[in-house]
This record gives sequence, C-alpha cells and structure tokens, in this order.
Amino acid sequence: MKINLLLLFVLAFVLNACQQTSSKYIYNNGLVYGTMYSIIYQSPNEEDFQTEITELFRKYTMIFSNYEPESTISKINKNENTDIEPEFITCFKRAMEVSEITNGAFDITAGSLINAWGFGPDEKEKMTQEIVDSLLQNTGYKKIRLQNSKIQKDIAAIKIDMNAISKGYTSDLIANFLKEKGCENYMVEIGGEVVAKGKSAKRKIWGKRKIWTIGISKPEDGTFGFNSELQAKVQLHSRAMATSGNYRNFYVVDGKKYAHTIDPKTGYPVQHSLLSATVIANNCMTADAFATAFMVLGMDLGIEIAHKLQEIEVYFIYSDETGNNQVYLSEGFDQYLVE
Repeated sequence: MKINLLLLFVLAFVLNACQQTSSKYIYNNGLVYGTMYSIIYQSPNEEDFQTEITELFRKYTMIFSNYEPESTISKINKNENTDIEPEFITCFKRAMEVSEITNGAFDITAGSLINAWGFGPDEKEKMTQEIVDSLLQNTGYKKIRLQNSKIQKDIAAIKIDMNAISKGYTSDLIANFLKEKGCENYMVEIGGEVVAKGKSAKRKIWGKRKIWTIGISKPEDGTFGFNSELQAKVQLHSRAMATSGNYRNFYVVDGKKYAHTIDPKTGYPVQHSLLSATVIANNCMTADAFATAFMVLGMDLGIEIAHKLQEIEVYFIYSDETGNNQVYLSEGFDQYLVE
C-alpha cells in the first residue's frame, strides 16, 4: 500500500513537471527608443512573436520618438498638421493627469529645455540664465491641450517630450499584445520599465515556477555611475514597476554634474539628495511618469505626494548628510521585497 502511494506521488510529480514544460519560454531582445528591451513569455503554441513585436515597436517609435523626424510627436513639435493615434491620445491624457497631481513636476512640455541641456535630439547649447528664462516661456503643461483630436498650443515654440512616460506605456502595450495572444506568463522590460504577469521561467524546488523577480540597481557612490550590484529584489506579479535615477544619464562639465532630470519650474537639472525613485503601479505608464516626477520633486515632496496615492508604492534611494545611501519605502512596498 505504501509502495503504491509512493508510485502515485512520483507519477503525479512527473506529470506535473511534464505539464509545466509543455510550453517553452521565448526570449526576445533588442533595441527600441535608443535603449535595450527584454521580453520573456511562455507561448501557448511555442510561437515566437519577435516579428510582430518588432513591427509594433516600429509603429510606436513613429508615434513617440523625438529622434524620428516624421514621427507624430516630431510633427506636432514642428506645428505640422497631423492626425494623432489613439495610443498618443491615451498617453497624452495620462501625462496631463500626472502633471496635475504633481503640480507640474511632471511636464511633457519641457522638450525645449531637455534638448538645450543635451538630453534630446538637438545639439547641446552653452546654457545661460537668459537662455533658461527664454525656454521657460515655452514650458508649462497648461499651455497645451487636446482639442478635437488635435494638440493645441498656446505658444508655437512649445516642444513636447514624452520619453518619461512612453517607454512605460509601450511596455503596457506589448504586455497587452502578449495577453491577447494567450500568454499567461510574461515579463516585458524596456529600459528599466517593467510589466510582469504570472510565473517566470525559473523554477523552485519540486519544479514549481517562481514569480518574476526584478532587481533595483544600487546607485554608485560619488560618481552616480551605473553599478550592476542590486540594492533590492522585488517580486512582481500582475503589476508594473519603473525606476528613474540620475546616476544613469548625465555628463560632467568643469567638475559639475548635469543630470538628465530637468525641473520644469527652474529650467535646470535637479540637484538634490534623491538618487533613484522606484514606483510600483497597476500599469507601467503610471509607474514611469511618477518615477520621473519624484526625481524632480525630491524626497520630502515625493513622499508627501506618494502618501496621497493609493494606486502606487515607492522605494527611494537617497544620500544622507554624511554621503551614505539610505532607503525610504512606502508601507505597502515591503510586501514585494524578497531576499
């Protein structure tokens, strides 16, 4: 009797393992929006969707990329009459909502400033207070609006830049594509903006698959350079996560560091103790936008706004008065952390 029970247990284990390996995981990697993407999914029929995903990326690039002269966003910036896609409208509306919530800390009209500081498609200018003041006149989310499926500007010189929300939104769109294809287990990551659902390709003991585990990078001390060492690991199931950090994209002139996060109110790259902001939300578009907004706001105002938003959880890495890195996390973030 005991032997029969043992045989049944072994048989059940083997059958379970066979079922779990019936559909292999597909790995797609490449470049989009000038950054790396990584997509992993368990395809129901072991079908590789790389070709279709590449076509989708081409479509979204021709909507959101400021580096493509014929993209929708470039035509809007050149004040050309152009039809705007449903994807652009969705992303634009969410950008305006986040701008309202953050009192303009997130502002897609900062395109001229981003370009002038050398973080856009145009050549970097030698910035002066006069130039900053001039560009600030062309900045302000309340100076643009969606009207009759067109973007209306109060000032023709306004240039919009949606890079701080479009990567997250594109992650959402690719995740939705995989869902429509019948995928129940997938992870989409574009330049650090992540959407994950179901289980990963990795297994625990007894063959059960693990929930997707995503790392939060530790900012390198002093130079703010990228370091592969992880600050924390996050288990992500049917959620999205985005991280923004000034240690990733910056340059140094005459010993002074200029980071890519531009404050739309002052017109200058931000200078404060917050090194990176990680946001977990129901969708990556939201996580992406708020991660950028918090990098503009800094620690105190970032925490204040995060407390008011039940839809997100945050993990901030900041430098204390002695120059050591410290961590602040919202009360609900702890449930996602793993060893």
